[in-house]
Order: sequence, then structure tokens, then C-alpha cells
Amino acid sequence: MVVASPLIIDATIRSALRIKGAEAAGVAANAARFYVEGDVVTLVRGTGAIPARVGWLVDVPLDARGRAPSLKKQRVLAFARPVAGRPEQIQLVARDAQRPWSPATDALTRRIATEAAGADAPPVVTGVKSAFFVPGSLPGEGETQIFLTTQDNRPAALSVLRRPGEQPRWSVALSEVIDENATAPTRDTLLWYRLACFLPAALPANAAAALSEEEAAHAREDYAFVMTQLGGCRAGLPGAGAPLSAGDGPA
Repeated sequence: MVVASPLIIDATIRSALRIKGAEAAGVAANAARFYVEGDVVTLVRGTGAIPARVGWLVDVPLDARGRAPSLKKQRVLAFARPVAGRPEQIQLVARDAQRPWSPATDALTRRIATEAAGADAPPVVTGVKSAFFVPGSLPGEGETQIFLTTQDNRPAALSVLRRPGEQPRWSVALSEVIDENATAPTRDTLLWYRLACFLPAALPANAAAALSEEEAAHAREDYAFVMTQLGGCRAGLPGAGAPLSAGDGPA
């Protein structure tokens, strides 16, 4: 949500009005829609000034008894986009794009926003181009290199090195030359996200088409090792969906 949000606002909710009827169309059975207004604490991400108070629509889950939570005075992070011609309104980028504020969430959000805005931000990974396996001089020794495709055609490659009696070591390189000192990305960094959430679950068959069956088996094994090390991607969070229309609900 950080990379999808032109605006990220740290705000304290001043008022919350539950929306019902036609204006609440599409709300899940276990959720309620509110129009909230929040006092801006700080603009975490954005290119210009915004009013001290902004409003937006949000769907929030109901509790086990079917009751809506009390939103007033909650401090939240709103991941949003501006509404053309209505500077006092914002539109959440997804139905669950309002998150409770906490020091940890705030720090993570700011770190990713800084990474995304940097000139050296990692490329958007779109797939796997090819894979190669080079056996070593000892049994069980070898290196797999997996070249990735990216949105802007910048280089990106995975490398898995195996040596007898040692744990496999993998790394990612973002240059034409695979650096021997390259390392694996830290979890919850932008590079980790762009690998974990956008690489295919298994090595595509066409990526290993030029390899022998034995070499392809090594490449598939090493690719699976990388995916296991990356861990699950949390992109598909519960409640995620299309953004709410900022024009719905009271102004």
C-alpha cells in the first residue's frame, strides 16, 4: 500500500458517521462503512500541502457481536490518493487502507516510503528470464544463477551457491555483474517485497529450457530454496479490494 499511495497521512479521527443504504453498497457482511474526518498529525508521504482536516470513506470490520468499533479519537495511517478538485477529501487506495497507528507501523511505513522514493529503489520484478547451473569441482558443489525480468529492463539476478557440508547461500544482484559480496534482502524491505510478491511460485519451464535435465533439476531446487527463504507474501491481506469512491457519503 505504501508504493501505491501518493498520500500517506498520519491523522487522528475527529468524527465518524456510519453510512447505510445505497451509499454502503458493496460492504462485506461483517463490516460497516463510515465517513470519517481526521485532523492531520503529519503528512508521511505526499508532494504538496494538504488541509489540516481531511475526510474519507472507510470500511471497518465488526466485532463478534456485530458491533462497529468506536473510531473517534483513534490515531490512524491512511494510505490514499487525492481527489481532484476536492482538497479536503482523500480516497483510500484499498478498502483496508486505514491502519491503526503504532510506532512500529509508522517506522516501517516511513522506511518503505523512503526506499520507494530513492534514486536507487529496486526495480519492479515481472518474472524470470533464464536460469543457468554451473557444477563445482566437488560432489554437491555448484552455483545457480537466475536472471529476472523487470518493468524498466534494469538487471536483476538471483544466485544460489552450494558447497559440501555448508548451508546453501543465496543473494540478489541489481547490476550487470553478479557481485560475490551480494547478500539476500532483509524481510519487509522493498526489494524483499518485489521478489517475494511478484516472482512465480516455481521456476518456469521455459527459463530452464536450455539446460540438461540434471542442470534443470538443480536450478528448480535452488529456485525453490530461494522462494522458501523469502517466505510468504502478505500482499493479499484480508479485506483488500477496490478503493472506495471518494464522492460517496456526506461532505
